[in-house]
Amino acid sequence: MKKKLQSFVVLLFLAGGLAHAQAPKDPVVENIVKEATENSQLETLAHELLDGIGPRLVGTPQMQQANDWAVAKYKSWGIDARNEKWGEWRGWERGITHIDMVHPRLQTLDGIQLAWNPGTKGKGVTAELIILPDLADSIAFQKWLPSVKGKLVMISMMQPSGRPEYNWKEFATEESLKKMQEERKKATDNWNERIKKTGLNTRTLPVALEKAGAAGVVTSNWSGGFGVNKIFGAYTKKIPTVDIELEDYGMLYRLVESGRKPQIRIQAESKNLKNAPAFNTIAEIKGTEKPDEYVILSAHFDSWDGGTGATDNGTGTIVMMEAMRILKKMYPNPKRTILAGHWGSEEQGLNGSRAFVADNPQIVAKTMAVFNQDNGTGRVANISGQGFLHAYDYLGRWLSAAPREITSGIETQFPGFPGGGGSDHASFVAAGAPGFMLSSLNWSYGNYTWHTNRDTYDKIVFDDVRSNAILVAILAYKASEEPELFNRERIKLPNNPRTGEPMTWPAQREPTRKGGLD
Repeated sequence: MKKKLQSFVVLLFLAGGLAHAQAPKDPVVENIVKEATENSQLETLAHELLDGIGPRLVGTPQMQQANDWAVAKYKSWGIDARNEKWGEWRGWERGITHIDMVHPRLQTLDGIQLAWNPGTKGKGVTAELIILPDLADSIAFQKWLPSVKGKLVMISMMQPSGRPEYNWKEFATEESLKKMQEERKKATDNWNERIKKTGLNTRTLPVALEKAGAAGVVTSNWSGGFGVNKIFGAYTKKIPTVDIELEDYGMLYRLVESGRKPQIRIQAESKNLKNAPAFNTIAEIKGTEKPDEYVILSAHFDSWDGGTGATDNGTGTIVMMEAMRILKKMYPNPKRTILAGHWGSEEQGLNGSRAFVADNPQIVAKTMAVFNQDNGTGRVANISGQGFLHAYDYLGRWLSAAPREITSGIETQFPGFPGGGGSDHASFVAAGAPGFMLSSLNWSYGNYTWHTNRDTYDKIVFDDVRSNAILVAILAYKASEEPELFNRERIKLPNNPRTGEPMTWPAQREPTRKGGLD
């Protein structure tokens, strides 16, 4: 019966247009749209944050610089803001990375040192490359391991093609496409098995190589598109770990296979720093009638540092900042307090938002709604009720206040299911607070910008981001005006189809308050 009711609610919303009729003209909404359209600050915010400060890896000076910049920017708009410490992280600063092939010929390579990796000393590390061999088992691996001493070890597969699959589908013959797909699957399966037979995994293998005296570790984490690799953190503590882009990695791999004994030089000028405090940046417009009740605009502030963190999550950050700027100007006396949370260390496990939830139970208990944006530059295309039985009653009304050109492309699932992770709304949902993910259109996010070396300013679609800022400002306005707090009644979750056991609401989890210090 519950399942049928849930399906009915979804169909009622989608098939009947907006069951809540489009709201009559509202001067606040009209002013929000006018300000966002005629006086947008999005391009300026993006430039200052992404081009001026750059990526915001937790524990780096750039993360602290971004926190301070946001506070100053909010204060320039007359909005109270502060940095709230929630923990500390291993201090580190990226420097210049230079990777060159020096034998059998000279060529500068496209690559980057992985995060939190120590710098190289003097003239860097120059050594011969070898490939992790296909060994019989972990015993054979242990016998081979001493041979890595003084060598740079390649631990990623060579891609059979540098062309993404969509490119093959557009131009290849059916036979050629099928052949490539089979080759890529076989190569991937074989490489995964090669790693497995060492008795280690992609996290522990670099550590074993370091202990055995390897000069460094060389990887290539291709993201499935032209010129894109995903850039994360290193697992080695003393020797360099670098990621080399597909084209150069493939060349080096083939040179090793053909017996040319290629050598590369790695120069990395990164610095280990003292442990750095980790902050959330909090801004708020105080409520006039119910100041101890909250509407929260949510976006994580940190990023990986292969690019500049433009769509993950610079776009979410500037959406919330622009929405707050507009609200302060066009709705300066909200009924409830409107709070913007720019969370730290989302990329390492939602740490900033989890800390805020744990440290501020009085705010969480009286939160009307949380609107979170994270996954890319696209306009909002999907909203779930996150398992709150009456979510449609509220979001339906609030969405109906926005211009139809903004909401017409939004698909909704009510009441939906609670999100257990993925982004910071889940920290609030786990604590029973109505947190909603404003999911975006794809814009090739997964392949081209999510955690990649190409997540940069030029990938932002400002028309879509502007639409999102308008939507968020209107949602915050309408949620602030709501007569009573959100009804938090939850759906009855179904049984897990795999185990047959009843599903449970996601549990609240503690943040990592001291990170990267092991």
